Amino acid sequence: MQISVESTSDIGRKMTIQVPEDKIQAEIDNRLKSLARQVKVDGFRPGKAPARIIRQRFGTQVREEVLSELIGSSFTDAVKERSLRLAGDPQIKPQDITEGEGMTFEAQFEVYPDIELAAMDTLEVAKPVCEITEADLETMIKRLREQKKSWHEVDRPLQTGDRATITFEGFQENGDPLENGKAEHFQIEIGAGNMIPGFDEKLLDHKSGDHLEFELTFPEDYHHEDIAGKPVLFKVDVEKVEEGRLPEIDAEFAKEYGVESGDVEEFRREIKANMERQLHQALKEETKNKVLDALHEKNPIPVPEALVKQEIQRMLQPMADALKQNPEILNQLPLDNIKESAKKRVSMGLLLAEIIQNHDIQADSDRVRETIEEMAQNYEDPQEVVNWYFGNPEQLAQIENLVLEEQAIDWILEQAKISEEPISFEDLMKKQQQRQAA
Repeated sequence: MQISVESTSDIGRKMTIQVPEDKIQAEIDNRLKSLARQVKVDGFRPGKAPARIIRQRFGTQVREEVLSELIGSSFTDAVKERSLRLAGDPQIKPQDITEGEGMTFEAQFEVYPDIELAAMDTLEVAKPVCEITEADLETMIKRLREQKKSWHEVDRPLQTGDRATITFEGFQENGDPLENGKAEHFQIEIGAGNMIPGFDEKLLDHKSGDHLEFELTFPEDYHHEDIAGKPVLFKVDVEKVEEGRLPEIDAEFAKEYGVESGDVEEFRREIKANMERQLHQALKEETKNKVLDALHEKNPIPVPEALVKQEIQRMLQPMADALKQNPEILNQLPLDNIKESAKKRVSMGLLLAEIIQNHDIQADSDRVRETIEEMAQNYEDPQEVVNWYFGNPEQLAQIENLVLEEQAIDWILEQAKISEEPISFEDLMKKQQQRQAA
């Protein structure tokens, strides 16, 4: 078997393999002999048909089967012989399969990049630092009060923060009703920004029983292209005005959030403890992202397209059901941004894997248990969750991989140049939400 390999790019390869005819014929002969013992041919006892007749009847089919299998096995052997690390499946194209002249085929594929890591002490990482202040605690408690807000009808004009019940309909420039632009007894909180820009403001100072008409221009990037950037006339009837009232921070309020004693100070301590847990996780995630960004910036590497496609599929997986019901959603997604994000993720994963392998970093069993126990605290029966993880090898392996990554991040932090970057609790939480939404 003759093998030649040429580079088509940094990670692209084209392999040409020639399989000699004698190897093909030897395999065909073996198959036909085996077949002769099994098949029944009219006029001959089982297993006694002449080889010539067996070859005439089955030779073409057997040759096709042999060639197909030899392509696979020859390629596998060639990859092992050349110590190539494939990233994805090859594209195989037969070049010459003329009987009597052997077989030549070509395989194009990508390999994992050869990585030469930059010195870790050249990495500069701005590590986020944050402390929860009394103001942060008060802001969180205010949000919890907002969740329990009650609404009460009032006889006065609408103000920011009020809730209006309205019936409205939108009309295009030509006077036609706007598709899906009509709603009855619709509730809208003034200032919440749930409608297109400007809609809330038009309702201000109006009260129950008022009818108003106004024109607004839809944003240029509105998700329905037929009305994006175009003016629409709205006709609105205000049916009800309600003001929100926040509950007092008392024993009843504390009990609603799980503090059975109703003690307000205990409630505040539990809220702060929960915020501390959120802070710990957010700082860990943000630090990891900072490290990976620095690692990616210092180590530009070619990324196999096959791995990028796999990562895109993983990124879109949470939307699988929605895409099945409405494939048009795909046209609204920023696919270029998704691809770039997937490419970056793959690159960072390859770099991190290189560090783990080069420095023989092993998942610490105590840290694995601590991670699982920490996750289990969010459930009603933590021990049951812990037992579940340790009883499921696949789930346990996922946690071990997570811990392995964290240990690699810790190792990088020990080598890199670290500076502290103060950040408020509010801004840190916003960054986490933005990353999760991306």
